[in-house]
Amino acid sequence: MSAPLYGLLLTGGRSRRMQRDKLGLEYGGEPQLARAMALLAPLVERSFVSVRADQLDDPLRAVYPRIIDILPEQGPIGGIHAALCAQPQAAWLVLAGDLPFLDAATLQQLIAARAPHRLATAFRSSHDGKPEPLCAIFEPTSRGPIEAWVDAGQRCPREFLAHADVELLTLRAEHALDNINTAAEYLQARGHQREWRRPDWRGSEAQAENPVFCAAAGAGGAR
Repeated sequence: MSAPLYGLLLTGGRSRRMQRDKLGLEYGGEPQLARAMALLAPLVERSFVSVRADQLDDPLRAVYPRIIDILPEQGPIGGIHAALCAQPQAAWLVLAGDLPFLDAATLQQLIAARAPHRLATAFRSSHDGKPEPLCAIFEPTSRGPIEAWVDAGQRCPREFLAHADVELLTLRAEHALDNINTAAEYLQARGHQREWRRPDWRGSEAQAENPVFCAAAGAGGAR
């Protein structure tokens, strides 16, 4: 029996090239964080945003359940690790927060092809053929190898997947995982965005109080 599938939106980046919070950028009148959570939440049992400790009370993030990084300044792999520690019984569908072209069909393709017997399921990049770690499913068994990877001084989740037992998929929508890093790219992306209507998202009863999970406090510990 496969582990339950939870969702994690990575929002802990510092957006240095954009020089403003990429999760607050609007497309079709909605902040990117809200758009991404509206895509993710209906497809998983529970959904969370990954945050740095100093983002805990940020109004944009505080309306959602949060998981705090426990390995500071480790980048995306730190957020993935924190989720695996906070809810070790779950597999995690992990998304980068800066994917404005992502659609439900791409996530459904990933979920349908999930391989629970492997450490992860991911797409091959449409640009270079390497694994795409920031729209991928990480199984509970990936926690130990990720910890060993970080302990060895490694941070890159793409390189981790390149050396791991991973189910790799061909991305049907070529540009679905294109990300946005600069103001110029944002303006270009907005020009290609159709007007977007937000799906209804109320969250599960278990998430109604928007808990904060701190993996350092123990598995599943709410704070």
